Amino acid sequence: MTLRRAGIGLEAVTLLWNIVGVVLLGFLAYRSASVALLAFGLDSLIEIGASVVVIWELTDTGERRRRRALALIGWAFVVLAAYLSAQAIFALVSGHRASPVPGGAGWTAATAAMMFALAWGKHRVGRQLANPVLLTEGRVTLIDGILATAVLAGLLLDSLFGLWWADPAAALVVVFYAAREAVHIFKE
Repeated sequence: MTLRRAGIGLEAVTLLWNIVGVVLLGFLAYRSASVALLAFGLDSLIEIGASVVVIWELTDTGERRRRRALALIGWAFVVLAAYLSAQAIFALVSGHRASPVPGGAGWTAATAAMMFALAWGKHRVGRQLANPVLLTEGRVTLIDGILATAVLAGLLLDSLFGLWWADPAAALVVVFYAAREAVHIFKE
């Protein structure tokens, strides 16, 4: 019971962090017209859904509920990958240039650190519980940390060196990992 509460606690922290992130990233993406920040904000929205699904699953485990929870997370990643592919490709083809804002780099750096810590905790608790949904969501959280790092790199390359294409390229990193995670989930 204590481990289950720890898993729910980790998901609650993830959920709260991402709720703040979606609002902040939405504002920053609008201000900067950054495809990378938009991508990361949408990924944070998927993470909110995944956290809710995991909390739901941890409150009453069962094989049927586990399969349904994993399918919901998988389909969210399919939709994310499809939408962001279109946005990033359009931005690259049209030569869209974002206007970097300092808050974007700060938030993505903080998010990377937080997601790596949460992913480690979810992996540890998920293994002890032998819970595939928490383990899968822990991988999603790890990917969120990696994506934050990629988005940060894209934002810095754009703002420091004027490499406008780094912003939509960072969004394509999100697409790659979203598609990869969806395939991984559906294979299980």
